[in-house]
Amino acid sequence: MLRIATANVNGIRAAHRRGFGDWLAERGADVIALQEVRAQQGKLPDGAFGDHHVALDLGTLPGRNGVAVLTRRAPEAVRTWNGTALVGGPSAAADALTQLPAPDHVPLARGLGRFASEGRYLEVDLADAPLTIACLYLPKGGLPAALQRPGRMREEPDGGARYDRKMRFMAAFARYLSRTRRAAAANGRDFLLMGDLNIAHTELDLAAWRRNQQNDGFLPEEREWLGRQLSPRTLIDVVRRLHPGEDGPYSWWSWLGQSFANDAGWRLDYHLATPRLARTAVRTEVDREFRGERLSDHSPVVVDYDWG
Repeated sequence: MLRIATANVNGIRAAHRRGFGDWLAERGADVIALQEVRAQQGKLPDGAFGDHHVALDLGTLPGRNGVAVLTRRAPEAVRTWNGTALVGGPSAAADALTQLPAPDHVPLARGLGRFASEGRYLEVDLADAPLTIACLYLPKGGLPAALQRPGRMREEPDGGARYDRKMRFMAAFARYLSRTRRAAAANGRDFLLMGDLNIAHTELDLAAWRRNQQNDGFLPEEREWLGRQLSPRTLIDVVRRLHPGEDGPYSWWSWLGQSFANDAGWRLDYHLATPRLARTAVRTEVDREFRGERLSDHSPVVVDYDWG
């Protein structure tokens, strides 16, 4: 059995204050993909990643983004978009992490270069299973200019700049995803993409979908893009496969109001697996709380694969 989790920690230091270290020690996950680590190397808490090997791309934007993959054994290979990665062994102190070259095994798709230093993507080849694990933090985006209404938005109108940026990222990433998935297959590996995609795919993935049809994260073009990445022959939404026709299970809730208490959430955090791996998934859970406390505004999505 292989237990694999994805979690947007919304700041590794804040998550540790809420109990992330104990969750990591007790949950028994073999592989964990993290998004929004949001700390440069000198700001990581010691033992931040517990008794796991870690590969990190923290990016160059202080206090923003940052992705990591934790594994039981040191990975066979690590790849990032900027060509370097921080790596460390179990319980490594922050200052003991080593920066190593992490050459890409496939060329960056056109348009991804502008995002390469932001700490949004990392992938590893497991040493103990023929499996490539990819971790993605997809930009949140915003509204297109035509839908922006001053006074009715959480953020200042920007003429659609954040929306356009997300659309460019998604177009480029779709090309890269196809290439890297095929590269994994050519090397005899299954492929699993995990992370915060900042998109609720269908009406089942958002509690208040009716009033969010013109909000970022549930725009028709975002949902259509995600749908195009899925098919029975390429990538399968593992959690949806295990929960067909059900609302949720949601993985993000606003800190505001009663969203969490009322389970008025969004399903933004995904396991997208190649078909052979997806067929081995036997159980999934969303760890809404740990010891009565939320670890982040996102909750870890854990899947058990009957693999090996």
